This record gives sequence, structure tokens and C-alpha cells, in this order.
Amino acid sequence: LFRKYGDEYGFDWLLLKALAFQESGLHNTKRSSAGAVGVMQVRPSTALDDNVNVNDFRTVEGNIHAGSKYLAFLRDHYFSEPDISERNRVRLALAAYNAGPAKVDKARKLTGRMNLDANRWFRNVEVAMLRLVGYETVKYVSNVNKYYILFHNARKIEDRRNQAMENTM
Repeated sequence: LFRKYGDEYGFDWLLLKALAFQESGLHNTKRSSAGAVGVMQVRPSTALDDNVNVNDFRTVEGNIHAGSKYLAFLRDHYFSEPDISERNRVRLALAAYNAGPAKVDKARKLTGRMNLDANRWFRNVEVAMLRLVGYETVKYVSNVNKYYILFHNARKIEDRRNQAMENTM
């Protein structure tokens, strides 16, 4: 499902898995006090919003679909300027997934006033976000990035192991 919706919305499927791991530990039964549900911790109002419009968000597939589509909406709607690299578009979208796009926009404006690059997350917008809302979103994006790197490296090791096994047969 992560591959399916990663392909559909232009994300590496391991990034979506890393996001889901951060959100729920990959447990679709998780519910937050803020009303978010499922593996991607999507709020019903977000899933049913016209920009996402996924009605079966309580199922595993529907929840991954809704979370992936919402992340793509954030990336494409709020962070589509040509001066933002694809990596930073995703990182800013991850921050918005956690804190909301208005807070990220406010942090980007503060970043510019701090003479930092408002189009780069690490060591730039994250510094302003830390000042505005504290550590939660900074840690969130860092964790997703860390899990993505771990999943990506584990996948490379698994691929090499599978290739080695095929070569011995």
C-alpha cells in the first residue's frame, strides 16, 4: 500500500512508511486525543476535506491513501515554488503534516527575517519553527527523516542479500 500510494502521489514508499511509523508505530488501531485515526493518524475532517476526499479512511488502505494524498496536497499547494528543492518540499510538507501549514508559513517568514533560507528545512526553517512552537515539529521531521534513512538502508541490505542468494543458486 505504501508503494501503491507512493507511486500515485510521487513519494518514495519508504518515506510514507517512515511517516506512518512516526505517527502510529504502524498500528492502524491507534487513535489520538485530537481525533486522528489509523496508521497515518489522519483526522476525519482532513480525510473528508475536498482536497483529500477519502471516505474509507478508517481502513488500512484508506488511511494510507488519505495520509499520502494529504501530504501530497501540502507539498504541492504550499511548497511548490521553484526555488524549493524536492527534498525540502517534502520536509516542509512533513512539518505541515505535523504542525499545520499556517505555522510552517509563519516559520518560513521568520526564517527570512533571521537571514536564513526559508526554502530549506534543516538548520533554517527548523530553527524558526523551534522558536515559534518548540521542539515537537523539529523532532517530528527529524524522526521521519531518521526512520526513512534506516528503512532505506535496511532495504539496500535486503536487496544485496537477495541478490547474493540468487547468485548462489
